[in-house]
Amino acid sequence: MFNRIRNAMTLALTLAVVPATFAAGTDVSKLGTELTPLGGIMAGNADGSIPAWTGGLTEKVAGEHAGDIPLELFKDEKPLYRVDASNYQQYADQLSDGTVELLKKYPDTFYIDVYPSHRTAAAPQYVYDAIKANVTNCELVEEGYSLEGCIGGIPFPMPENGNEVMWNFLLRVEAPSIEYTFKNIVGNADGSHTLATRNEISFQYPPYYEDADPDDWNGEYSMFRFNTMEPPFKAGESLVIRDSIDADSPRKAWQYLLGQRRVRRAPTVAYDTPDFVASGANYFDEVQGLLGHIDRYSWTLKGKKELLVPYNNNGFIAPTADEAISEFHLNPQHVRWEKHRVWEVEAQVADGKRHAVPTRTYYIDEDSWVILLMDGYDAEGNLWRTSQLTPFVVPSVPAVLIKTATVFNLQAKTMSVIQSLNGESFHVVDTKPETFFTGDAVAADAVR
Repeated sequence: MFNRIRNAMTLALTLAVVPATFAAGTDVSKLGTELTPLGGIMAGNADGSIPAWTGGLTEKVAGEHAGDIPLELFKDEKPLYRVDASNYQQYADQLSDGTVELLKKYPDTFYIDVYPSHRTAAAPQYVYDAIKANVTNCELVEEGYSLEGCIGGIPFPMPENGNEVMWNFLLRVEAPSIEYTFKNIVGNADGSHTLATRNEISFQYPPYYEDADPDDWNGEYSMFRFNTMEPPFKAGESLVIRDSIDADSPRKAWQYLLGQRRVRRAPTVAYDTPDFVASGANYFDEVQGLLGHIDRYSWTLKGKKELLVPYNNNGFIAPTADEAISEFHLNPQHVRWEKHRVWEVEAQVADGKRHAVPTRTYYIDEDSWVILLMDGYDAEGNLWRTSQLTPFVVPSVPAVLIKTATVFNLQAKTMSVIQSLNGESFHVVDTKPETFFTGDAVAADAVR
């Protein structure tokens, strides 16, 4: 962990811009009583449409699996009701702007089937223990663009501002190490689909090593390495990324280009650079809802609300990609929506910064801290982009995870299905030496 010595001026500025997490008093005893161990409200809502949290899903689920992902969580459940273009106005207060726009844009084909809500989020006990320690030890620094004193769990289970919520997302619960294969699929304006790439990837999350210690942590919270398998002309290309809490050096990236037969640093693989892994159909920071540092934006916590969101979408992974994706959107027959409480956070481009999407609104699950929906607006304030995440449960971690993000360019009438797991595999694996996630390792493998 970075143990920076900050002078009095820096400290004063930090406290003025972003209040310290425990400035107003934080009661650790609420975790596990009034709040879940991850910080969600333990009780259900007033009308019972959101149930109380009772521990999440931690036991093995019978039936077909895609590696460690069970594909049938609630096999016999039927939708409670359907929201479509004819009735969405009566649910308007429970819908994001992007969901409404899709209902209006594709009235004949897009709808959401709303199922009973299940609060499946959970984590290992050592994570719960770490979160309690984080409550009193963790604090924002660098004007909210970094943090210190915490590791091994959600840093701010009782957040007081938007930066804290976004750090909760970036440091959300993950298995220490996973491997999976995925497809990136581009939906074109004429309704046709194109396979951009098929890849194999290894992810590692150092904060969730069981022996992680805040005093020994170097600040890298995520590292991955992937290899492209299809199409043939891109097969063998690789990318390595290591993300850090260090606001001065948040990302290190290396790319192996088959045509050049060499590994090079890739400093532009971040933020609003078009994602070449998906044929440029989305930005790099739209992968998994938000992939990378938060320093391009100022973050405002708007509060918590009840929203209809994609949730418990293990079943969405079961069909083939052709079955799961319709012409202009995901196939609504296979997407499960539920009512959940979410944190709403607004992102505005920060002073002195730039981003192609100047305003974004993120909806983040109170139980798991994963992004469920995101709306992006252009410089005139018009809705331009919207993202849907389809979270799934992995009881063997246990955790609610997100990988697949579908980004809709509403103005161009295109979509990008990023990291589709349909027909693929996903495995929790033993941790690798961190030297595996380096440009040198990629170069050595390329030579072989």
